[in-house]
Formats: sequence, C-alpha cells, structure tokens
Amino acid sequence: MNYPDNLKYSKDHEWIRVEGDEAFVGITAFAASELGDIVFVDVDTEGESLDQDEVFGSVEAVKTVSDLFLPVAGEVLEFNEGLEDAPEAVNEDPYGEGWMVKIKINDASQLDGLMDAEAYQAMLG
Repeated sequence: MNYPDNLKYSKDHEWIRVEGDEAFVGITAFAASELGDIVFVDVDTEGESLDQDEVFGSVEAVKTVSDLFLPVAGEVLEFNEGLEDAPEAVNEDPYGEGWMVKIKINDASQLDGLMDAEAYQAMLG
C-alpha cells in the first residue's frame, strides 16, 4: 500500500497534510481497504473547533460505520463536498480526491506526536 512521505499519520488511521497553518485530513489507504467499499461520508462539524482526537464525522461502508478522529486540534473550515456524489473517491484516491476536511490548526506542536510514513507502516506490522 501507498503511504506518502509528506503526510503525518495518527494511530486511528487518519492522515494530515499541512499547508501553512491549514491542513487537509483523510483516512489512510489501509483504513479504506479495511472498511471496504465506502458509500457515505458524514461530516457535520464544519465551522466548529474540535480538540485533538475528537470525532469530526463518520464514514459508512457497506458493512460498517466508523468514526473519524481529528489528528490535531483545529477548526473545521471545509468539507470535501465532492464526496457527497462520489464517496468511492476515498477508496480510489485516499490521499488526493478522497480528502475529507480542511482545518485550521490550533496547536502545531501536536503534529510532533503523529507518525511519519515509516512509523505508521511499522505500527501496521
């Protein structure tokens, strides 16, 4: 599986791509493959400020629903509305078109507690 080096990863299988004081968040290829065919992404926290590891939404696959956890504290600026019509983008392109939310980072030091690609792959075994 693919784990880009320019991302940070959480123990809950979310990734974050930092761009200045903002960042994009989604789920990893591993999480998407474990969930199976994703049929719905639900994010109703747009405009809210959330703590690190707080639930920002959920993802629904054919057989299960899973919570989505914010890897760092921040304000949810935007939901990827493309997922409303094409939730399968999470399976097909988890690090590109399958991003879920854009956030404004509240505490950049929390990024230091996340894993790089190598550490994330080691955690997966």
